[in-house]
Amino acid sequence: MRVSANERRKLAFAASPLQADLWSNTTAKGYHGFLGRNKIPVRVLNFASGDPDETIQAAMTPNQHPPEKMMFQLTLRRRGISDQAVLRTMEEVPRELFVDEADREGAYRDSALPIACGQTISQPFVVAYMTEQLQLQKQHRVLEIGAGSGYQAAVLSRLAGQVLTVERYRKLADAARARLEKLDCHNVEVMLGDGLNLPSNIGPFDRIIVTAAVEQLPENLVERLEVGGVLIAPVGPHHGVQTLVRLTRTEAGIERKELVEVRFVPALPGVAREL
Repeated sequence: MRVSANERRKLAFAASPLQADLWSNTTAKGYHGFLGRNKIPVRVLNFASGDPDETIQAAMTPNQHPPEKMMFQLTLRRRGISDQAVLRTMEEVPRELFVDEADREGAYRDSALPIACGQTISQPFVVAYMTEQLQLQKQHRVLEIGAGSGYQAAVLSRLAGQVLTVERYRKLADAARARLEKLDCHNVEVMLGDGLNLPSNIGPFDRIIVTAAVEQLPENLVERLEVGGVLIAPVGPHHGVQTLVRLTRTEAGIERKELVEVRFVPALPGVAREL
């Protein structure tokens, strides 16, 4: 059953700090959320990929919202994002270009928003947090599983050398490609395909980011990591609390670190037939 845009908006609403405090004694059940370092449930890390509005000519420029942009930066800093390159990139990438026209006025609020194909564009803090954990360098080749709106790929493109982002919905892939071209993200390739079952000739990569929950880390993704490479993904049951996991490939093997508890929408196999 498809969820209406209004219902998805409610699911995508991010809690204010006050609400987060009020919820500190609740469980995460029922929320797509980041529990944080202090285990405080904050609604909405909906990591489902989402397609942006296709009327991109009407999108606002980043400088049209200086107060919102200022609060946007303060929110990211307050929640623990400290990498200056990540903060600068989050400020530069025009998030309003990646959301539906009806949601553009709220593009710089720290909340996920509904987009096409029943998906969402992730909460900005989530994008910044996962990007910071990747510790990107300009020479890195990055694989993203779940292009969605293209917003995460646009952020990655400014911090890495090359980005391949894979999307299972054709509508999302086409719209993401158009937006990325508009922003001159020439180092990003958008691929329509099954990100959980890629051809063997794709890779290897220095960094891999998965933007939907997997019950187990796909071995065929781990195998695509270069020595010194990092993979970050939400791992756990599709309808429960997951753990954001970071893997690092070393000469000796794989090092695993569990970062924070989260709730992500599930990663789906295959390529969508109708969308």
